Amino acid sequence: MSYSFGLMTTQQPSPAPEPILIRLPNWVGDVCMCLPVIARLQSLGIEISICARPWAKDLLAGMDIDSFIPVTGKFAKDLKTLRAWHQAHPKYNKALLLPDSLSSALLFKLAGLVSAGYKDDGRSLLLSWAFKKPQPRPHAAQSWFNLSEQALKDWKVIKEAQEIPANLALPLTPQQQQLANQAIDHAGLTEGSFVLIAPTAIGLHKGQIKVWPHFDALTRHLQGLGLPVIMCPPPAEQVAALVAAPTAQLIAPLGLGPFAALTRQAKLVICNDSGVSHICAAAGANQLTLFGVTDPQRTGPWTPHSVNLGQNGHWPALQDVIERVQQLVSIQK
Repeated sequence: MSYSFGLMTTQQPSPAPEPILIRLPNWVGDVCMCLPVIARLQSLGIEISICARPWAKDLLAGMDIDSFIPVTGKFAKDLKTLRAWHQAHPKYNKALLLPDSLSSALLFKLAGLVSAGYKDDGRSLLLSWAFKKPQPRPHAAQSWFNLSEQALKDWKVIKEAQEIPANLALPLTPQQQQLANQAIDHAGLTEGSFVLIAPTAIGLHKGQIKVWPHFDALTRHLQGLGLPVIMCPPPAEQVAALVAAPTAQLIAPLGLGPFAALTRQAKLVICNDSGVSHICAAAGANQLTLFGVTDPQRTGPWTPHSVNLGQNGHWPALQDVIERVQQLVSIQK
């Protein structure tokens, strides 16, 4: 009698992908539009750390992030911070640079990291993986997601690129939601009983004011219908908010994470195309976004839950906004 034995083999597990340091942009709305990039890398089992402005830490508190490196925009200070972090985290060698500035590429090069990013502003020599920006220019969220997919392919992490999801999907912590609930309780309101307005927007866009000019009249109209109207601007914008809508109920300032939770609690959020519109999109809030000096196809909120009125070069009329708000509010009752 003879016996034959097959060779037994064990398949070795694939090595885990290298950890990646992600440099996020410097504006609130841009950080929100980069959320699909963070989620995509995490879905592939990639350990990530985040380098961003300090306020982003609160906004991203619900995400599973290895570490957070705050940067201020002061080059020498940020280089010292990044070098110290890199020395303490030697497992990180690669970075994904979402801003397209020369200074961000130089900072990471001098800190000893090899980086991927768009090759604008003469950055090609500073990047180990330099990609051309897509033409014609897509939505900003799409552009950053495309960059991350290109980098993942060059890093041999994926073979085929995925499409960007339809939602930004910001996870919120229980503490953030609790702080929003406390703010609502303190204002004598309940979830879904109020309209939240954001009648301010920082800075100018190509020399033009980014604020719709009729928030006062809209607020008074909604109050006449029996709808409470609240606003919750940051401290630096409180005076401007009171000028824009003096009869709206002013809520004490909240951090970005609790403010995102607050937008979810509103019956409707009415805002300019600003950081607030993108926080609403990230939180999945019901929103009406007003445009007058920016392009909805390029910078509008990345969400199916936003109704957009106006266009670049033409703010929507007060009556058009009133009619649309009344439609949206009645639908949600």
